[in-house]
This record gives sequence, structure tokens and C-alpha cells, in this order.
Amino acid sequence: MEYVQERVATLHDLTNPCPDAPTDRTAVVVPMTEREYAGLAAEQVLSTLAEVDPASVIVPLRAPAERVPDFHEWLGSFDLDIELLWCSADSVSDLLHEHGLENGFGKGRDVWLALGLAAERADYVVVHDADTKSYSEAHVPRLLSPLDQGFDFSKGYYARVENNQLYGRLFRLFYTPLVRALDDAHDHPFLDYLDAFRYALAGEFAMTADLARQVRAQRAFGLEVGVLADTYEHAGFEGTAQVDLGRHEHDHRSVSGPTGLSDMSTQVGRALFNALADHGIEPDFDTLPERFEDAAGTLVRQYAADAKFNGLEFDVAGERDQVATYADAVVEPTVDTRLPAWDDAPLVPEDVAAAATDAMARVVE
Repeated sequence: MEYVQERVATLHDLTNPCPDAPTDRTAVVVPMTEREYAGLAAEQVLSTLAEVDPASVIVPLRAPAERVPDFHEWLGSFDLDIELLWCSADSVSDLLHEHGLENGFGKGRDVWLALGLAAERADYVVVHDADTKSYSEAHVPRLLSPLDQGFDFSKGYYARVENNQLYGRLFRLFYTPLVRALDDAHDHPFLDYLDAFRYALAGEFAMTADLARQVRAQRAFGLEVGVLADTYEHAGFEGTAQVDLGRHEHDHRSVSGPTGLSDMSTQVGRALFNALADHGIEPDFDTLPERFEDAAGTLVRQYAADAKFNGLEFDVAGERDQVATYADAVVEPTVDTRLPAWDDAPLVPEDVAAAATDAMARVVE
């Protein structure tokens, strides 16, 4: 247990706190795909949220039409004010296409659609995933507590230890060494900001409704990096906090394959490099992959020592193989498909809600 402060305010779990927080003025966004339907982790998350009793819960759903009635019935069984937002409905896609915004989809696009609505429904917005097996009633209040103290944004962090080994591989072996390699070559406060977070890729964060209207969104797995990039612009070090959420257990991904960690690293890298361009930071992509691997090699050695110290299993060769795989994602970005901030969007959130509601009415009896 420690209480070290970082460049951003760091709120620690020293007493297993569940602080008083404005949950009655908060909308919670819980993105889902069809794989979450009636899953044990999602069931626990929603049942626990019912005890927290936020003002509203918005579930942006990406699923085919035949699964929507099942989700509608299942979500209706919880003692919560849940608004189901069918993000993959044809009418929603048509609406986005009409405004020049239908250019790829994923978790980030779904969360962006929900953020607009959440900022209309409440003063504060909390976003978290539905696959957390260790979800607690304290998570939402902990994320909200800094906002109640004048901060604009808070980010969750936690230990990823399961099955007697360390997880959080994309953060440990890709994001952190990449940011540190960049920081070694570029003296810029934005890189200091990115390196201040203990789990920058955590899907759990909270923000004021005003900030939710100002952040742009990556369409897929670069969401967390994209949110941090715009939060730096609008909240900065002074308006940012990170909050200890304890020890997390949730679903793991393979390294290869679609939606695997390798694919995610490509999207996270693209989001990061596009954000660097916003700040005039121009990496040397000829040398950066090698510098990234050197920084990652140092971290592998450090994590190996930490694992041995705690009696955990640690596959040094496997970790180094992952680093080599992630190095393929250290390339100059060729596209930037960020969605606009809602303050600048060519449509309003209620248009999205209306399109999704009309589509659901046609498939739900």
C-alpha cells in the first residue's frame, strides 16, 4: 500500500472507500455487444449498478436485429432506468452517413453515440465496460468523487492479476514503452501527461457533461487514448485525477486474430500518433520501433522481477514475442477517422436516440 502522487491527482485505496458522490446526477454508459447477453459478468455489473442507483444507465448496443428483442427483455429485468441505444441499427447508420460520419465502427463509435445522450441526461458521465468480474458498488462513487471535488475528469486504475500471472499486456508491453520512448526523444508536456496514468488504457472513466461534449472519439479500440488526448486540451493536469479501483478481473483477449491484442495495438498506436500530430510532435518513425523495443525490454525485465518477488508465473520469452508483434504497430498513421466533439457535431444526440428507438420498435414486439 502506498500514497505516492503522480503529475495528476492520484486517489488511493487506503481504507476500501466508497465515498459520497453525486450518483443521482450521473448517467452511466455501459457499452455492449451481443457476446455480453446474459453473461455472468454483465449480470453482476447491472445488478450492482441497481444498488448504486444512478440517474440513468445508457447501454449502447452493437448487435444484429435478431438479438435486439432478447437484449430489450433482459435489460428490462433489472431495477434500473436503462436506455437501450441500438447503435448498429440501419437507421442510425443512415443518419450518420447523411452527415458524413459513417466511416467505420467499433466500441469508440458506440460510446461516442452514448456520450452525447448521457451529457443531455445528467451533469456527470461515467463509462465502464460490462465484462468486469470483480465489479463493485464502490466503482462508480470512486470515479465520481474527484468530479464532486472540482476535477473535470477521472480515470480508473487497478491491478490486473489473475490465474497467478500479470495481465494488462497491451498497456504494459505496448502503450507504456511507446510513450516512454517518445518522451525520451521529445520534451513535451503532453507526453508527460500520457505517462502520468497508472492504467491509461482502462475502460473506466468519468467526466463532467461539459467535457463529454468536448472530446472527440476514436471509432474503435483507440477510444481511451483519444479521450486522454482531448482531456489534456480541455482539463489538463489540474483538472485530471486517477482513482484506484482495486484489483480487476475481466475477459482476456488473444494476441492474434480479429479484435486481438495485435489488432488493438494498431488502433491504439494510430490514435496516439494522430494525437501527437495535434501537438506538433513528429516522431522519427525510422528509429522509433527499435527504441520502443528497447524500452519494452527494460519493462519486461522489471515485470519479471516483480512477478518473481510475488511468486507469480512469468513467461519472459512470451512477453518478448508480444513486444516484437506490437512493434509492427509503430508506424506513421495514414488515416484519421476521429468523430467530432458533440459541441461541433452536425447532428444532435436526440436525433440518434430517435433513430435507434424507431428501429427497435420495428423489431421488438
